[in-house]
Amino acid sequence: GKYEVEGEYEQIEKQWPKLFETHKSTLAIETKVQMRILGLARLKQEGGATYFDNNSGQRFLFNAESFEVGLGYAITRKSIEDNQYTQEFNLMKLPLVNSFNQFKEIASANILNNVTTYDATIGGDGVALASTAHPYDGGTWANTFTTQLDLNESSLLQAAINIRQGFVDEAGLKIYARPKMLVIPPNLNPVATRLMKTELRPGTANNDVNAILTMPGGLSEYMVYDYLTSNFAWFVTTNLPGLVMMDRTKFETDMQVDFSTDNILVKGYERYVPTYNDPRAVYASTPTA
Repeated sequence: GKYEVEGEYEQIEKQWPKLFETHKSTLAIETKVQMRILGLARLKQEGGATYFDNNSGQRFLFNAESFEVGLGYAITRKSIEDNQYTQEFNLMKLPLVNSFNQFKEIASANILNNVTTYDATIGGDGVALASTAHPYDGGTWANTFTTQLDLNESSLLQAAINIRQGFVDEAGLKIYARPKMLVIPPNLNPVATRLMKTELRPGTANNDVNAILTMPGGLSEYMVYDYLTSNFAWFVTTNLPGLVMMDRTKFETDMQVDFSTDNILVKGYERYVPTYNDPRAVYASTPTA
């Protein structure tokens, strides 16, 4: 006889909550409105009229439509009656939740995996999440490099500078934007470790301070995201919210006996959507090699 049945392994801890802010969804489609507020003040001449900025208003709509996720399996009556190993392998308690958790991780990571592809269902400002041409009144701003760069000290510092200098609101005013966390695939873990864990300047014999760790805003941590599909793309999240998980229906299970077959049907169900509603939440670099 069998002394052990093996098939279930320790699972990777949930990673998506480190990137996505969860919001409770109550509607089929949730929409965030991006507004333009006021532009710069202007000089006023003595005795002259005050300039009135009447251009405030709605600019972009970001839509989030929750999708349904399901998985089930059937157990025949005969298999239950003949199963001699119910203590080692209980057919009634197969870990559906593991399958759902991993699907949720993949769906969440695909927001970054597809960062250069425009998703018309989300809408937004009409360009991909990572773009050099995000529009605002009177110009554009960028949350990616014009030429995509591999991860190194120079490129990471430049991304942090670009976030601080280049992020503006819909009227073109500077905003408080700072780098927060480096997000990388497993392939870049050695590079990130050297950049983020070295006290002095990485890769040199100099006694220079490691500027990455002392930048205002707190770029002092990194996350290895196991579900990123590119071995070379890397991302910097910012202090600005924008990556969201719209949670419509939490994971649930159900079970019933099919009258005609005597099969026991077990299924799980969940409804949500990972998405973004402000591209200022992330800076991306997507080299292909």
